[in-house]
Amino acid sequence: MTARTHDVAAITVLAVIVLLWPPETIRLSTVLIAVLANQLGGVAPDIDQPTAPLWRNLPSGHFVGRIFGKLVGGHRFLSHSLLGLALFSWLANLLLRFTHPLMPHVDITLVWYAFIIGYASHLAMDTLTKEGVPWLLPIPFKFGIPPLKKFRITTGHAVENLVVLPLFILFDVWLFATHYNLLVMLLHQHIVR
Repeated sequence: MTARTHDVAAITVLAVIVLLWPPETIRLSTVLIAVLANQLGGVAPDIDQPTAPLWRNLPSGHFVGRIFGKLVGGHRFLSHSLLGLALFSWLANLLLRFTHPLMPHVDITLVWYAFIIGYASHLAMDTLTKEGVPWLLPIPFKFGIPPLKKFRITTGHAVENLVVLPLFILFDVWLFATHYNLLVMLLHQHIVR
């Protein structure tokens, strides 16, 4: 899947989870940082590519990205597995604990969960593609849904761009429209400034 599909999928899953299990109270700063963490988690597994946005935006990033990609086994290897999810979640937790003194009013646990939700949504979406995902590394078998590759989505092609992404957007519009009152209540009664 492309980065924009991963972005929309990550925020969709986060919204569904928040609507199902709304927090009792939450600070606006936590909401903003959690959404950012969710979006970062949604594209984090693709850090194994030298063309990833992170590497493109750093000086000499393409070079560093190629080295990093080789260290993690190339595209759709370590970072696209449950082992990678655990490793990147652990690293995100370390980073959040290190930066917590800079943002003491942010609930880093909720931010961490938002990151994990984004990361997991990435793996789930890539499971629908022709390449599949090696969920059970070090077992190198790549899982895909449906099991027959010819029925899976080709990244960046018509099915993704004209069906999957628009369906996510339509679902989001429906979700937010049908849960408008709950969202307003959450914003007015649960967010502490």
